[in-house]
Amino acid sequence: MYKGYEKESVITFGETAEIVAKIGILPLATLIPEHPSLNGLTKAENWHTGSELDPWSWRVRFPGEGLAGYGKFVKKKAILVSREWFPAFVVAVGSTKSIEERYNDGLASREAVTLLQIIREHQGIDTRILRVEADMKAKEKKTAFDNAVTELQASLDIVISGVKERQNAEGEKNGWSSTSFETVSHWMEDNGLSAFEGDREDAKAWLHSKMNGIWSPAAIAWTNKAFSWK
Repeated sequence: MYKGYEKESVITFGETAEIVAKIGILPLATLIPEHPSLNGLTKAENWHTGSELDPWSWRVRFPGEGLAGYGKFVKKKAILVSREWFPAFVVAVGSTKSIEERYNDGLASREAVTLLQIIREHQGIDTRILRVEADMKAKEKKTAFDNAVTELQASLDIVISGVKERQNAEGEKNGWSSTSFETVSHWMEDNGLSAFEGDREDAKAWLHSKMNGIWSPAAIAWTNKAFSWK
């Protein structure tokens, strides 16, 4: 574990928010070498309890309160990126081409194009409704749907913006909650974040300036490789 962040040392959401603000990027599960993760910092017995100390519930409090962008941004793994780092992260990691351009170049799936068009029109749409709107509710289409949603997160077109509870006719919680999505630009605007001024190289340099002295050399090296930064 990276110096200063001991295993199972975090109890509250506020403590986690301070760490995210300081180190910029916090994966939910172990991912980056010599770097903290949410499950490493917290106590296993607090997970999935539904209490205020449940780290699983914190993952959507961060984007909901505008404290961090949240999504599967790297290697199909979920990470939190602090609001200060997020604009630069979008430019340094996200695609420089629109989804339509990528599709025409053979770099994006048809499903991703369809889903993004729907999310643009229905910001904060939840998974169940999105699958219906995209005509992908059938069981055999679930894998294609999941892959397209992950693809859109990796390209920084969308973020996970929250979780919506499934309710019955009486308004009572009924079954598993589902993830909701919105576009990156909408989430940033909604939370008072301005677009990063500069190109991809500028954004990478900005992020490196923040990492240096806080992140371990091994963590920086891993991130450079994961995002194909030179």
